[in-house]
This record gives sequence, structure tokens and C-alpha cells, in this order.
Amino acid sequence: MSDAAQPSAAEVRAAAEAVKAALDRHLDAVERRSGEGDPAVYAAFNELAAAAEVYDELLYDAYDEVTPFEIPGDDSLPAYAGPEEPSALSVLIRRDYTVVEPRRLLSQAQRIVDLDPDIDTGNDAPGGGAAAGESVHTALGVVFGEFEPDEIASRHKEFGLEEGDSTLWVVAAEEQPEPGEWLSAPFDQADPHMVVCRFDVSSVFDEELDEEIDEEDEDDLEVLEPGS
Repeated sequence: MSDAAQPSAAEVRAAAEAVKAALDRHLDAVERRSGEGDPAVYAAFNELAAAAEVYDELLYDAYDEVTPFEIPGDDSLPAYAGPEEPSALSVLIRRDYTVVEPRRLLSQAQRIVDLDPDIDTGNDAPGGGAAAGESVHTALGVVFGEFEPDEIASRHKEFGLEEGDSTLWVVAAEEQPEPGEWLSAPFDQADPHMVVCRFDVSSVFDEELDEEIDEEDEDDLEVLEPGS
């Protein structure tokens, strides 16, 4: 990078002052928070992260130095821009599964249909009993039609399923939509700027934790070896 393209000392200093101000706002929001998932705390967190990222970049460009901050990546949600006191909300849930034991799934679906032959499986045959135990597509419809999503999540192995990633978004709204308004496209209007809070579950987090533990164990060994 040429000298002309480098930020000035004044720009770096201004970025540092912005981080200090963002820290104060974040602490103030935390001290005043109304409970878990407070949108003011979430907004202050994002502002602090953005200010720290700018300072980190300018500091590196000007002085070839880095900060100890871990800046969230671009996959994080944008700053909350919804109402301070939401009067309505939507809960969006996504859970991924892999069908690892099709025979178990088919057996469970067949058992459900045997207990209640009047279940509509979408087949022309009365009850669709035979197809419920022969078609994975139909079996999934029967199982998910019979059990609540939370029950399937807690009993997924019984249905021959393996859990993947999952996420839950609580999205604020100005008012409750009219009945049937979004049913044709239920997820098209999910605005990340309106997310009050979210909860993610992924094996990636477990892998990162395992890596951190392994690194700590290595550090312990390095400390102990010289004195052994």
C-alpha cells in the first residue's frame, strides 16, 4: 500500500475514540437492559463490533498493528432496526435432518397409519396404509403430520433421523398480519433487521470448542515439559 493510501494518524485516533464511545453505549445498554434478548443491547453490540472492525483495519493499514478483538464475520445479523417495543412477533424455526434409517422411518409411519387408518396420506387407497410403509416421501408426511416439531426433535432417532443444524429467529413486527396473509410464502418476508434475538445449534460450535480445548491442553504440556 502506498503512503497516499494509508489512513492518517487523525483518522486512526478518531476510530479509536469511536470504539471508546461504542463501549460506553454498550455498557450503558447492558446496565439498563430489560431482560434477555433486549434489542437495545443487541444494537449496541453490533455498533461496538462495527466500530472495532473499522479501528482494527485502520490501525493495521497505518501502523501494521492488530488488535486482540475478535470481529464477527459478515454472516452475523445486521443491527436491529425494529420497534423498541414490538407489539407483535413471528417465530421462525429451521431444523435440518438426514434420513439415516429409512426402514425405521417407514416402520413408524406404518404403525401410525395402522393405529388410525383414517389418516390422510395423500394416496387414493383408503388410509394409504401400504404406501405409508413403502414411500419415504409419504412416511415423512405421516410422521410430521402426527407429531409436533419439538417432539420429533427430541425423538428424532426413533424416526430414523439424524439432526443437522437448527436455528430459531424471533422477529419483531409493527402489527399482526391478517389471517392467511403470508401462508403462500411464509418465509419470504423474514427481515434480518427485525430479528430481536436468535438461537443457533450446530456441530460446528462443538468442533470449535474441541479445538480450543485441544489447544489449551497443548499449552499446558508446553508449560509442564520444561519443569518435568
